[in-house]
Amino acid sequence: MSQELGDFIEASGLLTYDPKAIARIYRGSPFRLLRRLWQTLIPIGLFLIQVGWDKLCGLLEKDQIKNKRAKELTELLVELGPAFIKAGQALSTRPDIIPRVVLEELAKLQDQLPGFDSNLAMACIEEDLKSKVNNIFSSLDAEPISAASLGQVHKGILINGQKVAVKVQRPGLREQITLDLYIVRNLAYWFKKYIKLIRSDLVALIDELGKRVFEEMDYINEANNAEKFRELHQHNPKIAVPKIFKEYTSRRVLTMEWVEGVKLTNLEKVRELGIDPNEMIDVGVNCSLEQLLEHGFFHADPHPGNLLAMADARLCYLDFGMMSEVNRESRTALIQAVVHLVNKDFSKLSEDFVNLGFLSEKINLKPIIPAFEKVFTQAIEMGVEKMDFKSVTDDMSNVMYKFPFRVPPYYALIIRSLVTLEGIALSVDSNFKILGAAYPYFARRLMEDDEPELRESLKEMVFSKQSFQWERINDLVASAASESKLNIELLLDQLLNFIFSAKGAVIRQELVKTIVKEIDIMTWSTLKRSSKNTKMIKENRNLMEAIKNIPGFKKRFILKKIPTIIKEPEGRKMGYQLIAGLAERGVVRLVKIASGVTT
Repeated sequence: MSQELGDFIEASGLLTYDPKAIARIYRGSPFRLLRRLWQTLIPIGLFLIQVGWDKLCGLLEKDQIKNKRAKELTELLVELGPAFIKAGQALSTRPDIIPRVVLEELAKLQDQLPGFDSNLAMACIEEDLKSKVNNIFSSLDAEPISAASLGQVHKGILINGQKVAVKVQRPGLREQITLDLYIVRNLAYWFKKYIKLIRSDLVALIDELGKRVFEEMDYINEANNAEKFRELHQHNPKIAVPKIFKEYTSRRVLTMEWVEGVKLTNLEKVRELGIDPNEMIDVGVNCSLEQLLEHGFFHADPHPGNLLAMADARLCYLDFGMMSEVNRESRTALIQAVVHLVNKDFSKLSEDFVNLGFLSEKINLKPIIPAFEKVFTQAIEMGVEKMDFKSVTDDMSNVMYKFPFRVPPYYALIIRSLVTLEGIALSVDSNFKILGAAYPYFARRLMEDDEPELRESLKEMVFSKQSFQWERINDLVASAASESKLNIELLLDQLLNFIFSAKGAVIRQELVKTIVKEIDIMTWSTLKRSSKNTKMIKENRNLMEAIKNIPGFKKRFILKKIPTIIKEPEGRKMGYQLIAGLAERGVVRLVKIASGVTT
């Protein structure tokens, strides 16, 4: 048996990502490595030279040439293999980076790749499921309906009549992936060792990618992920997940329920279903945020081929091979970072980056604070809903290059997920802003969650500079009101609990002062009002309107809370302080009037 065949067999037996085992397999095959480098670097180099020449000659301005190069790029990525196809898939969702003509070609990498021999697919099914195809399926299409980077899908019907989609892995996939990972990991090690300008641990990032790709190649793992995802989102009537048939699933074969749907990026067909594509995007954004910030278990590859609009207006998620997890501490730190960003508290924002693993606890944060201020101040002044995510991340890249930042591996997958989702949204609405779409969700979490750290963050948000920030309260409630899942009764309960808690003492005092001031102003309406007080009344009226507009709001919710307020010792104390404050102001007003003072 040849060395190369031995390597092939040994690599095919790797069930989990093990860089040491992979290195042991390929270290003794220098000619195979050189051949793979020749297969990849030479074609890429020649293509780039051709594109550079076209640009130099002004030919890239012609549609015919652009279409030709875009098609050649797509074909090149397909020839280079799964790793390069994955990169092309990521680029195909970025209309803000890639020209439209190239996007249209790269989009074919999602599910329009060339398939492999159907006989090999049937043989794989029978080998893995240990039964003849005819014993499992009453019918199974020989030709695949779609093919992706890791496998292809055949439409079939089980013996019991259930329509199914059967995903079969590409032959030799594991062997090719392991070789590409070995090459890329060694390049990353060389950069880490000799190119001191690169601070991020590139090897760790490659290892994280390798781990995820190996998980994606294990269809049993994907089946488990799909069932977990379905269970976590079963409460959401707008989300669909295909049923998995585990008895007909193996490491290389996945059998799932057949789902009829339309890709979100096919706007015309989505509208033909009577569905507003923007509503589907809202569902996807909120589901992604719930995955990231509530469950900590998120879909890291939501490309257009994996998101379908269904006739019943549900959004169906497919392909659960690439999932990732974020622990509770990191989820809380992400929300706190948003609060500190809105508050322009760049000192605490720098501490958030430590908690998230971007900065070492030993790093001096003082020089980083002004850099954050420079990056974020202008963007925040425009308003969160108008913040350009790409511009901010580009500016942040410069900061991360200048200071000793390191990108945690899990964060790279978060960015991949959000960037891909934003790319899909941009194809529907060119003015889409991911941060603006996400803020209502953050607002709801901040106002509903009883986690101590988030209670403290809420206090920071609404009370700063020694005064109660009514405008922020208004903004929070108005944003949360746009989130249909807001539980108003739960919100009121938690708000009252917070106000009457030991940590709410300062807010109670400020509330009493503010209410006394406003009642005084309204009572003495004949007196001249300052613009500041007029603005405050307007803000509070806007706040009340925002509360009334919350889905499911009823006046009885407020009335039901009155006994609770009366029973609370701190509530009665606030009542006494309110009466005393109004009496004191009344006396002062009378003295001023008696003295002839009218202001």
